[in-house]
Amino acid sequence: METALVLVESDGSIRFRKKDGEWERMVYLEKKQIGFILSDIDGTILDHKHQIDLDLIEEIKRLKQQAIPFVLASARSPKGMLPIAQELGIEDWPLACYNGALIGGYDQKGTLVPIFSHEVKKAEAKTLVARIKADFPGVSINVYSGDQWYCERVDQWARAEAAITKETPVETSLEQLLAQEAFEVHKFLLIGTTAEIQALHAACQNAGFLESAFYLSKENYLEVTHQAVGKDKALNELAAYFQVPLAQTLAIGDNFNDLPMIASAGIGVAMENAPELVKAKADFVTASNTDHGAVSYTHLTLPTT
Repeated sequence: METALVLVESDGSIRFRKKDGEWERMVYLEKKQIGFILSDIDGTILDHKHQIDLDLIEEIKRLKQQAIPFVLASARSPKGMLPIAQELGIEDWPLACYNGALIGGYDQKGTLVPIFSHEVKKAEAKTLVARIKADFPGVSINVYSGDQWYCERVDQWARAEAAITKETPVETSLEQLLAQEAFEVHKFLLIGTTAEIQALHAACQNAGFLESAFYLSKENYLEVTHQAVGKDKALNELAAYFQVPLAQTLAIGDNFNDLPMIASAGIGVAMENAPELVKAKADFVTASNTDHGAVSYTHLTLPTT
């Protein structure tokens, strides 16, 4: 590994400075320009205290002057992402919510306007709710639709999640919600004890959910989206939306769910605090989330050739 300082220039191209202090342009990036950046949130632009890097706020001002969109991608809901986007000054750019199940933004009236939407199939959603109630009654079922969070009762798990996200769920019958033809499910968040969630995850793998994807975001958190959902899919959709070739995209993240977008982007960047497998698949490894790693010009670790 060797350390380099990377700079995104005014034309969107990238230069780097080696240890000898001279600026050189990387050969395989010579014809690449950055037209769009997709970034994870937790562990990437937020430090261990969940604070935004102040240097990033200044860097984004420069990116906006260059008309280079900096878009956030997260498993969070739109309401959970909006305050971060506002602090960064990028609330006018889309948000890739629920890992890309819903991509959109808020208009001037505060209404969420979807651009791309991938919903859990209604039949599979109904089957999942019925199966959990019958076989895993202790599991908290949380449904996210648009920017709304629904559950049948605010149990200990929902209260804990509300304390983290600062959102308030709507208590209602899930069966009645799912019976509404226009109701869309963008994500299920299933919470329980580790044993319950691990057992539920295993049961769902062989239960015929052909169009749904199940992902353990924590050992006791099971998230469910449409199988077409992923940050790599969001990268492709947003690249098309911004009319930017995929080769001119940059993706940055810190965990396994970021790996598809890191691998798919023209330039994939992993945080130093990412797992070794994620770092091994990235084009660059930047500094950690506590050391200004997400800033566009920063210390990167270049894989040796």
